[in-house]
Amino acid sequence: MINRPMSLPLFLLPALLLAASAVPAEFSCPTKCGDVDIPYPFGIGAGCSRSEGFEIACVNNARTAVLKAANKTIPVMSLTVEPPEAKVMLPVAHQCYNSSGDPTELSFDGQVDFNTHGVWRISNARNMFVVLGCNTLAYTKNSNSKGKGRYDYVYYTGCVAYCNDSQSAQNGQCVGVGCCHVDIAPGLTDNAVTFNSWDRDDMAYSPCDYAFLVDKHNYNFQVSDLHMDVNRTSKPVWLDWAIRDGGGGLSCTAAKNRTGYACISANSECVDSVNGPGYFCRCKPGYEGNPYQAENGCTNIDECTRPEEFPCYGVCKDMDGSYNCKCPRGYKPNGDPKKERCSPKFPFEAQLAIGISLAMFMLALALLFTLMVLQKRRMKEFFKKNGGSVIEKVENLKIFTKEELKKITKNNSHVLGKGGFGEVYKGTLEDNTMVAVKASILVNEARKEDFTNELIIQSQMIHKNIIKLLGCCLEVHVPVLVYEFAANGNLHDVLHGDAKGQLPLSLDLRLDIAIESAEGLTYMHSSTSRTIRHGDVKPANILLDDNFMPKISDFGTSKLLTVDKDFTMFVVGSMGYIDPVFHKTGHLTQKSDVYSFGVVLLELICRKPTIYDENCSLIIEFQKVYEQDNSGRAMFDKGIAIADEDVLVLEEIGGLAIECLKDKVEDRPDMKEVTERLVMLRRARKRGLWNNRSPHHFDEISIDGALKTFGTDSSGTSSAAPAPSTPVSKELPNL
Repeated sequence: MINRPMSLPLFLLPALLLAASAVPAEFSCPTKCGDVDIPYPFGIGAGCSRSEGFEIACVNNARTAVLKAANKTIPVMSLTVEPPEAKVMLPVAHQCYNSSGDPTELSFDGQVDFNTHGVWRISNARNMFVVLGCNTLAYTKNSNSKGKGRYDYVYYTGCVAYCNDSQSAQNGQCVGVGCCHVDIAPGLTDNAVTFNSWDRDDMAYSPCDYAFLVDKHNYNFQVSDLHMDVNRTSKPVWLDWAIRDGGGGLSCTAAKNRTGYACISANSECVDSVNGPGYFCRCKPGYEGNPYQAENGCTNIDECTRPEEFPCYGVCKDMDGSYNCKCPRGYKPNGDPKKERCSPKFPFEAQLAIGISLAMFMLALALLFTLMVLQKRRMKEFFKKNGGSVIEKVENLKIFTKEELKKITKNNSHVLGKGGFGEVYKGTLEDNTMVAVKASILVNEARKEDFTNELIIQSQMIHKNIIKLLGCCLEVHVPVLVYEFAANGNLHDVLHGDAKGQLPLSLDLRLDIAIESAEGLTYMHSSTSRTIRHGDVKPANILLDDNFMPKISDFGTSKLLTVDKDFTMFVVGSMGYIDPVFHKTGHLTQKSDVYSFGVVLLELICRKPTIYDENCSLIIEFQKVYEQDNSGRAMFDKGIAIADEDVLVLEEIGGLAIECLKDKVEDRPDMKEVTERLVMLRRARKRGLWNNRSPHHFDEISIDGALKTFGTDSSGTSSAAPAPSTPVSKELPNL
């Protein structure tokens, strides 16, 4: 039988209803939408939030949180009670122009009504106002003054972005050229933008003006932003919120004596808002949780479980809202045990313990000494097994001890990545030179001669585009090699890393990377006393230093060949880059590296890996497009295929890549020829010989003729050396 409560006096009913409206429906209201937590006073659904201004809608199949009261879809990325803020995505204001410089209908002033109930303010501490464009002034106006004052609005904030020509704006430079930014004032409730522009005719490089609020730490200007898709672009903005019941915005002093006071947790406190009127709540020191909830709101912190935040150099005991810290028995304080260690009082028990500890220490010391002797003997054996007697005589190659290696790598504390035979670590030499440290191959008696020969050859390869071997450590089971450090990692990660990690690479920079990588391979093929076939040319083995200079690396799969040999059957490369002829016959020649380098050229101009979109082959798809259209334009990276002259340069590189990938080995150019043709291409581009040209204006000329015109050799310096004996026709502009 169910017992029902007795009837309540009617005069108590309004008070109970008011109390019920101030408490969240904890057991029926959603607390999460997608990856976003929804803490009270916010809520999803009727009766789940403090008021209409705190309502959150969960859309897109319950995956996206948005501000319900807004007149547009405003996605919420994060929402917190302490500090009282939210991260949202706001649209970009824009005004576009036709070729005559007249405004078009493609415009939006950026105003979004998300503050009907007065809850939100735009954070002046965490956001800035950004203007993009050429020859434009944009400013945001805010808070209607309602006739009180000289102007219609309380706030006006903006800046001027100017461009002298299409090359004025620079990536990462938001200083008034193509991009400007200013701080904003507190109290902003929306973002209504006004644009004023001048001289906008014939400015295809800046078809629109843009203005937006954005997180100060979440925007880095790129020249490509002058062509952003306004229909799909929004920016992250931080909002502050506070309790402003009825739009009034009471202070803490006034609110505490009013019905509906929000800080209802017993261990909460009130704080006046610093961005507009109103207040917010937080837990008192020693407590954490939700100060807007009466039950299980702000709860006690067990400080003893968080020694990093709440240190104690003695015995810790938790207390409600705090903690106690005392010295343990046998010790005395040297001050506050929360700040300083305790000193022993040295009773008999302590002296006995110290004596026992000292005896154990001496025993451990003797054992350690024995282990050190054995370890030293073993290191000598490793040194001899790894060919130390030969390698220590090699010039320009430092032999590091095992202890030196530990100091250099700080006990392998910084992992750069994984190499063919183990992890690669970052290290620092005594002169502060940064290095990369990696394991080599396991050396036995059969491999000793090959290993020492390879180290000797690597130490003799002195070229700016080949990673330099600085030294090695032979006192370990597997020899460890020390190379110069490449700050920007490898080309594969730079080209194909995740969207957040991808770096913008201009066409000129990609052309420089291609040329200098080719120069490194050319040196390996022909400029050393013993010819080297790399055998595993790919972007992952092309490292980039802090100036993006490429360095050919990873010779672990290479095989040294004397000049009278032209193939080997012992090199195994990476799938997607292996020469089909080598794969079928086992014969590795110079032209095998040329084939692999052709794949690298395709990745540079298309910014696609060898296998993309799950099952598409870059080589097959590019060759197919090239055969159908006599052009690779459909596959070029849209980030660099902008101007017509850029596309023409990409066409030349694509055509060269096609030649490198030819099935017949004899039809492929050698690396020296590849280098020379890329250098010619860069020279033609720098002299502006592609401006206002089209492929139909090109003449067929030979490398010989081009080099005579430029007066340069493959390295780009003046030279009177003869051109290659076999001219290769290429489409280049009239020189």
